[in-house]
Amino acid sequence: MSDVLEQLWNTIEDRKAHPRSGSYTASLFAAGENEILKKVGEEAIEVIVAAKGEGDARVVYEAADLVYHLLVLLAARDLTWNDVEEELRRRFK
Repeated sequence: MSDVLEQLWNTIEDRKAHPRSGSYTASLFAAGENEILKKVGEEAIEVIVAAKGEGDARVVYEAADLVYHLLVLLAARDLTWNDVEEELRRRFK
């Protein structure tokens, strides 16, 4: 995992274990899995829309949002980015 992903992951896990008032991440966990899934879906659509005509900078911006919300979903389900990496390794051996 890259340093920035690891730092983000640690923050997400901290907000899950120790919710802070005003934290967007903590509010997602409090709202529950359906809300997290909704956000993942919205961000995926925004990546598609950006790729269809909003330029590379916008694609990167929206992809970052998608990755963040995907990490929140993984954490909510007690999964990790390492689980995803392991699946990719399994597929490409």
